[in-house]
Amino acid sequence: MSLPAHIAAQNRKARHEYTIVDTVEAGIMLVGTEVKSLRAGKGNINEAYAGPGGAELWLYNAYIPEYQSKMPFPHETRRPRKLLLHRRELRKLSGAIAKEGMTLVPLDIHFTDRGIAKVLLGLAKGRKAHDKREAIKQREWNRDKARVLRDKG
Repeated sequence: MSLPAHIAAQNRKARHEYTIVDTVEAGIMLVGTEVKSLRAGKGNINEAYAGPGGAELWLYNAYIPEYQSKMPFPHETRRPRKLLLHRRELRKLSGAIAKEGMTLVPLDIHFTDRGIAKVLLGLAKGRKAHDKREAIKQREWNRDKARVLRDKG
């Protein structure tokens, strides 16, 4: 998977709050004013989550503000948005969500080189407070170790 061309919205706290087991890139159905708003860099997915709605997968609680105040047909800012996945990926994710403790967290919304909006979903397991502290200790230790190795030679 290549790096996203342009990140429109990012959930920075997701990797701290959850242990990401797997990532999946999904398409998202947006209306024109939502695309324009995301291209302008507005949008927030910090409180968003993905979940099943019937036989489909939906992105809930993602905030994409109205593009302009004078637009004739503004979109709803927190409406559920349909995610586009292959049937096999959808079955795999639905099975993982059915397990206890697994959830789908949007990590970012980005545009590909072709200009198509995509959502990077993380199949995640919630972390306890002591797990978060342990991850911070490990990250700091790796940083200090890299600094020592760089200084020595």
